[in-house]
This record gives sequence, C-alpha cells and structure tokens, in this order.
Amino acid sequence: MLVLFETAAGYAIFKVLDESKLQEVDSLYKEFETPEKANKILKLKHFEKFQDTTEALAAATALVEGKLGKSLKKALKKVVAKEAHEQLAISDAKLGGVIKEKLDLSCVHSPAVAELMRCIRSQMEALISGLPPREISAMSLGLAHSLSRYKLKFSPDKVDTMIVQAISLLDDLDKELNNYNMRCREWYGWHFPELGKVVTDNLAYCKTVRKVGDRTNVATTDLSEILPEEIEAEVKLAAEISMGTEVSEQDIGNIRHLCDQVIEISEYRAQLYDYLKNRMMAIAPNLTVMVGELVGARLISHAGSLLNLAKHPASTVQILGAEKALFRALKTRKDTPKYGLIYHASLVGQTTAKNKGKISRMLAAKTALAIRYDALGEDTNAEMGAENRAKLEARLRQLEDRGIRRISGTGKAMAKADKYQHKRRRRRKRRQRRNLRSQRTKRRKCLSVR
Repeated sequence: MLVLFETAAGYAIFKVLDESKLQEVDSLYKEFETPEKANKILKLKHFEKFQDTTEALAAATALVEGKLGKSLKKALKKVVAKEAHEQLAISDAKLGGVIKEKLDLSCVHSPAVAELMRCIRSQMEALISGLPPREISAMSLGLAHSLSRYKLKFSPDKVDTMIVQAISLLDDLDKELNNYNMRCREWYGWHFPELGKVVTDNLAYCKTVRKVGDRTNVATTDLSEILPEEIEAEVKLAAEISMGTEVSEQDIGNIRHLCDQVIEISEYRAQLYDYLKNRMMAIAPNLTVMVGELVGARLISHAGSLLNLAKHPASTVQILGAEKALFRALKTRKDTPKYGLIYHASLVGQTTAKNKGKISRMLAAKTALAIRYDALGEDTNAEMGAENRAKLEARLRQLEDRGIRRISGTGKAMAKADKYQHKRRRRRKRRQRRNLRSQRTKRRKCLSVR
C-alpha cells in the first residue's frame, strides 16, 4: 500500500512496509513513538518538492476544492508508472474520487488511514529526509499567510460587506436628502411659499428653484423639461400673486447651491440603488425575488453577512429588526411582534391588516429557504425564489377571496343557516337532557315505593 501525505513543502508518497499494523487502529500511535519505529513501518518512495510559495498555494487551493493539481498529478504519474497495482491511502475521499477518475488508481480512505496520517505528522521530520525543520516551519508559515490572503480575497463574506456598506450608505443618503429638502423648501418658502404647494416632488422642486431663482423670472422661464404643462401654468399664475418676501441675490445664490447639492445627491442615490440591485441579483437572487433588493439587503446588513443570515431559522427572519418590541413584549407579557424588516416586503404590504401576520410567517419560511439556497447552493439562478413567490401570491389571493366571500350575500346566507343549525342542535340537546332527567326521577320513585 502507498500513502499520499501533503505538507507545506511538497507531496510525500510512502510505502507501507507492514500493513498488519494498520489493523490495530487504537494502538497504532505506539508504533510511531520514535523515529526508528516509524521507519520500520513506512519508507519514503518519492517526494515532490514545491519550487516556491506560489506553487504551494496553487496546490493547497486545489486540495481545498477537491481538485487534482499539476504537481500532485506529476508526482502520482511517477509512482503509478512503477507500482500501478498498489492501493493509495489518502486523507480526503473527494480527492480520491478525482484520482481514481483521472489516473485509474485505486484509493483508500478509512479511520485507519486517518490515524496513520496523524502518526506520520508526528514523525514527519524523521520520515522525510533532506528537509530541515526550520525550512518546513518557514514554508508552513508562508503557505498559511498566502492561503489566508487568498481566502480573504475571494471570500463570499467579503462580497457581502459591499451590500452591507451600500444599504447603510443608501439609508444615510435618504436621511440627508430629507433634511436638505426640508431646509430648501423652508428657505425658499419665505420668498415663494406657493411653489411648495404646487410642486410636491422634492427633486422637481429643487430643479425648478435652481432654474428660476427669483420668482420674478418665472414668467420668462421655460419649465417644460421639469414640470408638466398644467403644473407649469399653476406655478406661473402663483408667482404673479405670491405673498412671499423679497430676498437678495446672495440669498438666491446660496439657495441655488443647496439645490445643486440635492440634485447631485439624488443622482448619486439613483446610481447607488442600481449598483445595489445588481449586487443583490448576483449574490442573493432568490432572496431578491422573494422580498425585494432593499429588504433583502437590510436583512443581510442586520445579520452581518449572507452566511450568518442563512443560519437563522424562519421564526427569527420573520422578526429580524423588531428585537426591541420583542423583548418589551416578553418583559410586559404582551403579544410578541409578528414582523420586523420583512414588513416592508411588497407581499406583506399589499395584504389586508387581518392577514399580514399569516403572510409574514409564510414569507419568512420561504425566505429562509431562499437565503440558504443562495448562501450554500452552487446555482446562481432565481427559479426557486420565483416558484415560491408564485405559491405565496396564490395563497394570498386565496386568503383575500375567503374574506370577500364571507361578507358577500351568499356568505351571509350561509352564516344564517349555520346559526339556525346551531340553535336546532342546542334545542335537541336540551330536550335530551330533560328526558334523561325525567327518567332518573321516575326510577328514583320506583325504588322508593319498593
């Protein structure tokens, strides 16, 4: 039997001299207590040394992914050419399947092999000749650093941080935009207060103020690119009869500068939203289909990463974001909240107040499945999310139809019929109880006469 042993310096292939020792798994460590004992069981057949850290990193990543690297393939081909009939003991069963498929070499993986690998590791310096302990230690440290950098660079969790940062920035921009819009309306309202009532959209208001400036310029300014015709006509009419105070050119200049800031931030927010939508569809397509990109991103941000979110059960996903309300309800012994961040999903929003709890519970269950599929699955399509969403929409229609049927004419007639049947049952039960009581009294009288 041959043994494939991976080290930071290269691949070592040993020949097992006494296979009978491998059958005694519990006492195998005793045969490796000293280098002399270990050399009686194993003999080094071939050692394929790595040329540099880059080659070692490539080999390590291939092993982690269960693939056959170039250096390992080269080492095995040298051994296979000489001893093709021998079995190869390996530590990873997945790698054994690849070796069997590519090189047609029989591989063995068992508890005895795992114990043998631990024993070889304990006497590695003595079994692999020509490698000083200092060199092995330096190569191990270098490979560990390189592998950590590689994993950090391509980690799915690090991609999640982009979503977390983007949704946090989007919320901050919304707050800043609200403050700026309020300040702009209040500031310009002293000069032209009627404009705020006519133009309700904040971005259109700021564009109008930037283009018009002083209200006396409204009559000569073309606002057709910003406002519809009827609203433009209202603005021009309101400017003629405005009750606002007069302001200086310096004040108008500052207000215009504020409007520029609002327009720039709004454009950047739209760009950031598109970026977030694309990232969510790439990383969590099923979650995005179920609850939307904004709610999905907030759930990921609240949990810390997509993998952390995948570890939460559906009951936690349902109330994620409502922790304060949950603990307050537990403390005061009142009803616990039925939804948290998931309340803002479109499916919950379009439901009547009576069915919001039911739909949020069902949506949380399907969303938990979608999150796990996105975090741990290999596919990147959104078929499962679309299928589950269609089921939830059908269930929502069923719940809404049931509510409508109850208040319709047929429903009222059925309710009256049920009430009538219930009264008849009650009368029948009363009659039976009365008869039973009379029978008992008759029986007692008969017994007393006797």
